[in-house]
Amino acid sequence: MTQALPHDLAAGSFALRLMTPEGPVVHALQGGEAFDMTPAFGTASAWMNSEDPVAAIRARGVPVALDLPAALANAHHAARDPAKPWLLAPVDLQVIKAAGVTYVRSMLERVIEERCRGDASQAETIRAEVRRIIGDDLANLVPGSPEAMAVKAALVAKGWWSQYLEVGIGADAEIFTKAPVLSAVGPGAKVGVHPVSQWSNPEPEAVMVVNAQGRIVGAALGNDVNLRDVEGRSALLLGRAKDNNAACSIGPLVRLFDESFTLEDVRQAELTLTITGRDGFALQDSGRIGDISRDPTDLVGQMIGAHHQYPDGAVLFLGTPFSPSKDRGAPGMGFTHHPGDVVRIATPRLGALENEVDRTDSCPPWAFGIGALMASLARRGHPA
Repeated sequence: MTQALPHDLAAGSFALRLMTPEGPVVHALQGGEAFDMTPAFGTASAWMNSEDPVAAIRARGVPVALDLPAALANAHHAARDPAKPWLLAPVDLQVIKAAGVTYVRSMLERVIEERCRGDASQAETIRAEVRRIIGDDLANLVPGSPEAMAVKAALVAKGWWSQYLEVGIGADAEIFTKAPVLSAVGPGAKVGVHPVSQWSNPEPEAVMVVNAQGRIVGAALGNDVNLRDVEGRSALLLGRAKDNNAACSIGPLVRLFDESFTLEDVRQAELTLTITGRDGFALQDSGRIGDISRDPTDLVGQMIGAHHQYPDGAVLFLGTPFSPSKDRGAPGMGFTHHPGDVVRIATPRLGALENEVDRTDSCPPWAFGIGALMASLARRGHPA
């Protein structure tokens, strides 16, 4: 399981959460050493909201022995020993937000979903028609610019304007709440697809970790599991398409911004997605985070500020550079998840986030919420 860890682990500063028999703890990694941050801060969000989370590691952390590969291996749902530590999603009280339609490829796929009205069998025909009319020229458009507004006017005249194009190239980004606080699963856990859906997919994304003042302090990997047919029927069903049991995965670690890793390194990173199914299906795709149409700082600025406060901080999924469309089964039907699919999202300096797909009602129910966390910290005498 060590291949899931960042290749330069010893060079960076990282935040992680572990479930232990006593309760969840927050740890830091720096220079190849591990530190328990729980006695000083209690939660990952309190630590991220401190003046300098990187400096706090050695100033306030308690050195501990940590077998990280073992904790990562124990996170796998099929082999977990509850008597030993395992990795959780590395965030806790932060609000889980997401930005949609931030890449040209995913924007076009959203338009296709909308015009299909959730019927996957029409996707390939409509995909070709959309590309014939729109092409890939939108890749160089700055959202909200005069050039973007000229494209909008042309598409409106053709009857091809879409709510997804509105947030893709218009002035306002789509920012929504992906999942409740503490509901994200971590590496090795099952991710859930609601059985009502016949057209679903993973969404590999970079996730920004943002403190209460709106400063981006680190990054992680995320899987924003999506029900394409449900959202395609109506954008008003976004909550039903996005917020389901175990449908949000974050991990394996948060890499904090320091001298070794900055937001520019995130922009330059490439995300790789691999999917392997029990039926022998295999898919691999990749995309650059930097191909995003809106800079991460712009998206974070639209998420938090004078009009939106998050006193415990937030995490923001930046949107997916690509949606898998490789046929699985009948030609023209595109991709959809099957139970047992193993999804791996990776980039060398953030590691790899791997989860197995199952029905939402077959994934472990979410039972450890804010009240349980506060009670656990109080019982152990840690700040809450």
